[in-house]
Amino acid sequence: MVIDVREPEEIEIARLPDALHVPMSALDGALGALDPYVEYVVVCHHGIRSAHAAARMIERGFTRVANLLGGVDAWACEIDPSMTRY
Repeated sequence: MVIDVREPEEIEIARLPDALHVPMSALDGALGALDPYVEYVVVCHHGIRSAHAAARMIERGFTRVANLLGGVDAWACEIDPSMTRY
């Protein structure tokens, strides 16, 4: 499952299909509703916020968490050049 921790205005610019949108400010409150044994990839714009979010998830007992290095910007450059960059 992909968790996108960007702010709503960022999601409007470049959306990842099927990602669960949980802004950083709401992450702690949302973790209780997530299964700690599911595999998660956390994303943001450049990978910095998502690295912090992934670390927070691991601290809270999640065992299968990865950070998308370079974020959606790298995704747009390397995987989907049709995605809007900002």
